[in-house]
Amino acid sequence: MPVTTTKQRITDAALQLFEESGFHAVTVDKIVQKSGTSKGGFYHNFKSKDELLYTIHESFITYIIEKAYQAHTSWNTPAEKLYETVHSFVRMFEVYQAHVTVFYQESLYLSPVYFDSIKKKRDRYKDMMFSVVEDGKNQGDFRQELPVPITSMAIFGMINWTYKWYKSDGAYSVREIADIYADLIMQAVLTEKARNKPEYQRFFLGHKVG
Repeated sequence: MPVTTTKQRITDAALQLFEESGFHAVTVDKIVQKSGTSKGGFYHNFKSKDELLYTIHESFITYIIEKAYQAHTSWNTPAEKLYETVHSFVRMFEVYQAHVTVFYQESLYLSPVYFDSIKKKRDRYKDMMFSVVEDGKNQGDFRQELPVPITSMAIFGMINWTYKWYKSDGAYSVREIADIYADLIMQAVLTEKARNKPEYQRFFLGHKVG
């Protein structure tokens, strides 16, 4: 059984406390008590509660950027890249649902230097999505009448809201939800001709194997 590090115990405790009570209501003392560590252990791993909040935000944003980059470099067509990006974005909730919840509840409390760093990463991810949608239109696989910014932001909005209602013990697993979202999005953005391409049939629920 893997050993949980002090840093991870502190992060896990802070996630739970921030989600339940909010950033300002949670003190370092409460985090230390909840995590079963010490103040020395806390300040050995984090300069401040502010840096801890930043680390929570940064971890899941870094994860989805890395997954999007993998999709962009591992697949050839914009349609494949979009499908894989959407799938990895949704599956992020398997590990990072609490991080996303805290991000939307508490991100305004980040200090300017940390907020700017997170914003740059969010903008990078947004640019990757805009790029793949635009490439899909240029290639002719995506519908020409769909504006790139609105289409991209609609995808973000649809997936981001999952943190509000997803339950790990719910009727659908994250992977099943990812399949559903990917089907909805690909059905919406692909042209009729592209939807009928044999190589794209794996995007759709009716063609899932196993």
